[in-house]
Amino acid sequence: MSAGRYAPSPSGDLHLGNLRTALLAWLFAASTDRPLLLRYEDLDAGRTVPGSADRQRRDLEALGITFSGEVLHQSQRKEIYDDAVTHLSVQGLVYECFCTRREIQEADRAPHAPPGAYPGTCRNLSEDERARRRHQRPPALRLRVSEDAAGAHELSVRDQLLGQITGTVDDLVLVRNDGAAAYNLAVVVDDHLTGVDQAVRGDDLASSAPRQAYLRGLLYGPEAQQEVSYAHVPLVLNAEGKRLAKRDGAVTLEQLNSQGVTAEAVRDRLLLSLGLPPGPLDEVVKDFDPQALPSEPWIFDAGETSDAGGAYTDPS
Repeated sequence: MSAGRYAPSPSGDLHLGNLRTALLAWLFAASTDRPLLLRYEDLDAGRTVPGSADRQRRDLEALGITFSGEVLHQSQRKEIYDDAVTHLSVQGLVYECFCTRREIQEADRAPHAPPGAYPGTCRNLSEDERARRRHQRPPALRLRVSEDAAGAHELSVRDQLLGQITGTVDDLVLVRNDGAAAYNLAVVVDDHLTGVDQAVRGDDLASSAPRQAYLRGLLYGPEAQQEVSYAHVPLVLNAEGKRLAKRDGAVTLEQLNSQGVTAEAVRDRLLLSLGLPPGPLDEVVKDFDPQALPSEPWIFDAGETSDAGGAYTDPS
């Protein structure tokens, strides 16, 4: 099965940036005759807000964004992720890492290593040293990318909007030290097992695509490495040019509804920001052309108000 997906974190209500990306995921899927799957990335229990998953789906459906198939919750898929780690471990591709974030930030790196890349501190610890470190803190599990040096593997993937994305693959985390699967592992496993071959998401995640392609190749064979078609879309920024956040004012559907702005008006304002005509979405698909999408972020001013008809005033 070929499918697209939208995968929010249920950490609160979706803001306009999240809704715009979801709308694009729906348009990309519908224009290529793919079903759109919904997956909640709720592995971080500390960030999960009770009830927000249901509210998020309600808001998405209010805009006309519909989904197919069973809704996935990553928090319910630990055994599946553990099986993937076991598959890598028997190949000698997993090792324990005891580094803190601060230690990683302050560590010396090879000259070619990109900023933030894991420097390989724990990849060759002796068994005695690992046993000693386990008494100090529980380990995370990392992928052993190469036998030469961490961060030695470079990989490119193709993006429909950004072109070629090339990145250096370091020894990425597979399992956090609290036992939960890390983001890159969970995304790769879930996409592959649910038939997702189209990933539309914010362009702030573009740098993770080469890592995920590399991991897919190890788990599911070289032919799987390029199985996902990416489209990393521009973010929504606030009036100061910073990434839109809930603290920026009336940026969620509920907040806008309370000001008299209807869901249909929000949908149409998001479509306008993409150079598309008003909805409903089923009628917009015929006008959707990925290559005609804006390449720059959309600047949203929370001071925008609705007119008497409940539709956003066009700032242009």
